[in-house]
Amino acid sequence: MKTIAAGAFKARCLAIMDEVQTRREAVTITKRGRAIAKLVPVETSGDSIYHFLRGKGAVTGDIISPVLAAKEWGDLI
Repeated sequence: MKTIAAGAFKARCLAIMDEVQTRREAVTITKRGRAIAKLVPVETSGDSIYHFLRGKGAVTGDIISPVLAAKEWGDLI
């Protein structure tokens, strides 16, 4: 794991973030020789709120035909 001083991190923040993303390696940020923060790459797992129900359901029956017959529409209008 790479270690960098807070002042150097501040000066090269965006470049270091790109490096962490491409190398998939964490960077420890120090202040006066003590570790104060760690910059880690984001894990891209299936924990997203999007598509979490994909493949969990199934379509059964006819989904194209109307639910009500044409003569029953008159009662609803």
